[in-house]
Amino acid sequence: MSDAFGIVKIDRKNLPEGEVLCEYCTAKCCRYFALPIETPDTYNELEYLRWFLLHDRASVFKEDDDWYLLVHTQCKFLQDNNLCGIYDTRPEICREYTTKNCEYDDDWTYEFYLESAEQVADYTEAVIQPKGKSIRSRKPALLPMA
Repeated sequence: MSDAFGIVKIDRKNLPEGEVLCEYCTAKCCRYFALPIETPDTYNELEYLRWFLLHDRASVFKEDDDWYLLVHTQCKFLQDNNLCGIYDTRPEICREYTTKNCEYDDDWTYEFYLESAEQVADYTEAVIQPKGKSIRSRKPALLPMA
């Protein structure tokens, strides 16, 4: 079965002898980068997240208790066949990356994911109370006694 990139995806454990898993992959690892960021716990820090997400192709996710800025952008040297065009001179971070625990099988879901500035604003309102104001609804009036 082929995917959207025309690549026949095989099960990792069925990789033919002498072949590389990358030959069956859509190069997920070459289509974004994620940078760890400090856990935002103040209004100003959440405003920075909102600013990040006002830019195209950026999102924020949380994995366990760690926060990341995710930039959806493709490596300039990713070839049409989804292999590296500068393999012999690739950066050290690429050399250290292995297919042993790579994202080949991942379904790209996160337990916490923000992809718009509006989502950050909603999250900010939910976790940071404006000074002197509660985000909770007012207590309803009591019903009249009969």
